[in-house]
Amino acid sequence: MSGLLSYSGLTTKIRAMQSHLLNDQNFREIVELESVPQAVSYLKQHKGYEDLFEGYNEADLHRGQIEKMLRLTVYRDFSKLYRFANVEQRKFLALYFKRYEVSVIKECLNTVFDHRDVVLNLSIFDEFFNKHSQLDINLLASSRTIEELIANLKGTEYYAPLSQLADIERPTLFDYEMTLDLYYFAQMWKDRSKVVTKRDLEELTAAWGSKFDMLNLQWIYRSKRYYHMTSAQIYALLIPVHHRLKKDVVKALVEAENMSAFSQLLEQTYYAKRYDSFKVDTLESMYAAIMKHILSSESRQDPYSVATIYSYLYHKEHEVNRLIIALECVRYRISADEAMQHIVKT
Repeated sequence: MSGLLSYSGLTTKIRAMQSHLLNDQNFREIVELESVPQAVSYLKQHKGYEDLFEGYNEADLHRGQIEKMLRLTVYRDFSKLYRFANVEQRKFLALYFKRYEVSVIKECLNTVFDHRDVVLNLSIFDEFFNKHSQLDINLLASSRTIEELIANLKGTEYYAPLSQLADIERPTLFDYEMTLDLYYFAQMWKDRSKVVTKRDLEELTAAWGSKFDMLNLQWIYRSKRYYHMTSAQIYALLIPVHHRLKKDVVKALVEAENMSAFSQLLEQTYYAKRYDSFKVDTLESMYAAIMKHILSSESRQDPYSVATIYSYLYHKEHEVNRLIIALECVRYRISADEAMQHIVKT
């Protein structure tokens, strides 16, 4: 056996963790419940979440606490994989980890831009970030202005890209979040060959390349459909990576005269030809479906590849996002059928 996972018991660990993921029937049962405390009680009975809520009275937990606790399970699972990983596997996980740092910085940015007199409490994540990150998340969380937040990032890799926005007149939250995303995606793509073997590189390129293609398609679509941006403005938002969408295809999509022309061009892309349901009106929901298909296929074909690590983390993060939506549907008494439509599309 070759590949990252052949040198340790990580494969066995991932299989055990996969068995604890929720299925569609679990989500159906959750959205049929009458209250959020009932939903938390349900999760307490599930192997993947039983220890998370241990010692808590579900009736005392508020919305923000529950969301943070659910996201903590992603970090805990990452830590479990990291403990079982060898030196080579940890190189990949270290690169992947940047997504969690970006997520925390975005949360701090949102708090600063929201101008509420609320101190962001990230202490629940202290243990995880103290082990895996150079970020001082409590220092970041204490930032009251954008200038203070960026100053508190000094000495980290995120300081330089974000500090450059000082040259822009009145940069928005969107500008800061987009700058973070583009920096992170560019680093992932540039450094992927440094952290995996040649065999794994092909699978990682396919997975990340498709991810970036799909994100670019979504951003082009949203920019044209909802914000009526100019071509120059759209180009500034795109990830500078071309996998199945070559430069000429991207150019044609960005510069399409109207949504009808965009739709016709979209139907000629690799993804529309590869996936029957890939249309303008399914563009956003197909992102999750395509990523799930690619990662599941790669993981099955080579269970000892880096794709197996990536696949598990992707599915766990996806599960938590769906859980948060499910709980919101329960909170607002959305019908089970409608709730499942939202969940399936996520």
